[in-house]
Amino acid sequence: MTETTALDTAHAAMLADPQNDAARLRFFERLADSELFLMLTEEAVGENISPEVFDVADGRFVLAFDREERLARFAGRPVPYVALSGRVLSGMLAGQGIGLGLNLETAPSSMLVPAEALGWLAETLQHGPEEVEEKLAEFMPPAGLPDSLLTALDAKLATAGGLASAAYLVATKSEAGAQGHLLGFVGAIEGAEPALAKAASEALTFSGIEAGAMDVGFFATDDVAAALLAKTGLRFDLPEPQVADQVREVPGSNPAKPPILK
Repeated sequence: MTETTALDTAHAAMLADPQNDAARLRFFERLADSELFLMLTEEAVGENISPEVFDVADGRFVLAFDREERLARFAGRPVPYVALSGRVLSGMLAGQGIGLGLNLETAPSSMLVPAEALGWLAETLQHGPEEVEEKLAEFMPPAGLPDSLLTALDAKLATAGGLASAAYLVATKSEAGAQGHLLGFVGAIEGAEPALAKAASEALTFSGIEAGAMDVGFFATDDVAAALLAKTGLRFDLPEPQVADQVREVPGSNPAKPPILK
């Protein structure tokens, strides 16, 4: 039985309701978060990669697939490739006039993503949260937030396995009387705060919610506030990271060191 991937599901929802902006945003979020296998002309050398570029009537495109099996089925022969996330790939191709042929001829999500759409995705992913300080007086159960945001948070935090013990969504009231919502991460590992804050920010963006609808905070597991979050908030579990038998960094696996196109 052929596997249905997250990209397949998001693509189907987008096609089922072409005027639904939220469905389109969810598809691009899944594209950014997915691991893609990019077809190359030759084996990668260090951080240098040479993608196979195809010229068609609609423009120039590289080819990538969200499963190695799909790449192999399309090529029909052994071909060099590199695995990298959709966010890294969109950043690499932005401004070059090159689009993405996604899962061509191998999956329900087969489509051509224009260069302009990849540029929009790369620009959107660059937006990050702003750091502010505010003294909170009270945590309360969350209320009035759309299901689209809760679904987006659940999907986004599933990609942040191992970065924190858990996250809790609560309504808040500040000492000045302002009301809002907070996503509180408990037990975040050292250095993970920026990545977690950006993940929460992207969940807001791709759910179509206005920025500022939710704050982000970080709490130690033995913090009094952590106990209050657990008592009051809506819990999101972050999955345990999978431990590989052998760790080997390949081009594109580290967002801080994107591959270099040749």
